[in-house]
Amino acid sequence: MSDELTCPASGIAGRVARVIAKTQHIPVESITIDSTFEQLKIDSLDGINLLFAIEGEFDIDIPDEAARQIRSVREMVEGIEKLLAAKT
Repeated sequence: MSDELTCPASGIAGRVARVIAKTQHIPVESITIDSTFEQLKIDSLDGINLLFAIEGEFDIDIPDEAARQIRSVREMVEGIEKLLAAKT
């Protein structure tokens, strides 16, 4: 995976960036794989909305404990990859 999300349509990272952009009302181009939720101004309420949007986008259930540990786009993508791998 590249260090930047240069192609919004590419893979899990691109899908995550699009969901974040939509829920936060920010340009997808402003989101990189290393963006932290703090940098993206995602507070706890935003985080809950983002969590529901991500679960819907990927048809997964993110455990509450895992959700509390996620602080960046990279951590979100890695967690989704693990959940999707376990699902198949």
